[in-house]
Amino acid sequence: MKTKISVIGAGNVGATTAELIARDGLADVVLFDIHEGLAKGKALDMTEACPVWGSPSIVTGTSTFEETAGSDIIVITAGFPRKPGMTRDDLLIANADVIKTVTAGTVKYSPDSIIVVVTNPMDVMAYAAMKVSGFCRERVIGMGGLLDSARFRTFVAMEVGVSAADVEALVLGGHGDQMVPLPRFTTVKGIPVPELIGKDTIDHLIERTRTGGAEIVGLLKTGSAFYAPAASAVQMVRSILFDEKRILPCSAYLQGEYGFSDVFAGVPVVLGRQGIEKIVGLSLLPEEMEMFGRSAAAVRAMIDTLNFS
Repeated sequence: MKTKISVIGAGNVGATTAELIARDGLADVVLFDIHEGLAKGKALDMTEACPVWGSPSIVTGTSTFEETAGSDIIVITAGFPRKPGMTRDDLLIANADVIKTVTAGTVKYSPDSIIVVVTNPMDVMAYAAMKVSGFCRERVIGMGGLLDSARFRTFVAMEVGVSAADVEALVLGGHGDQMVPLPRFTTVKGIPVPELIGKDTIDHLIERTRTGGAEIVGLLKTGSAFYAPAASAVQMVRSILFDEKRILPCSAYLQGEYGFSDVFAGVPVVLGRQGIEKIVGLSLLPEEMEMFGRSAAAVRAMIDTLNFS
């Protein structure tokens, strides 16, 4: 049986995610959207591109959850995007309702799937998806940490003047303005970043990483980032599908790790065929732990707002 991935939401993030999966021939894709014509039109366009890409994938567009049945992975991108002046947190109530609906609709037909959540505010939406689905924590994963780390890698590479492929970076905490980029764990071909650039410059790069999404929203005016979020989600999909066991910074449900419980936050995880196979514990410095705590507390406050009890 061919692998099947359902991408929920046919907007820019969802459509780009579906495109990358289909282009690389990773799986057949079902693109779901409440606007049936949007999903079917984009899906047909991608399917017609597959012969050019040399891909065996088929992309199907739909507005019914039944067609997502038997999905191995469900990538949730559905929701309202940010507009200029909005924070990720401003989307809380509206997108929570969307996530509850699409999670219930998809897991009904794919009870053995793994869920990757992209919708903002991502850590809280991952929490909502886990609660609604009833899945174990290994099978519900948020994308944000990977995207935040990719942005930090980009900015470090631009500053040092090297290929971003040679930069490894780590960003912990919630996918929001209180995320925790860690220069101590960020390297250029094994060389710690603090040995290459000064503290003031590093602090500037950290701030730019924290506001990286808002920077793009401000430039686009009518939308938010979608290429990097989609690429990040697909890297997670690939690690799961092929049991690559990559260590990736993802949003995971904590049960005592890093001193926190009942909250999603970005931490390094081993990602394989069963989802999160291990949460990697790091020894954080007191100031790093303090920042992580503030970030986790901000996520916790938003979760409490939604009353999941």
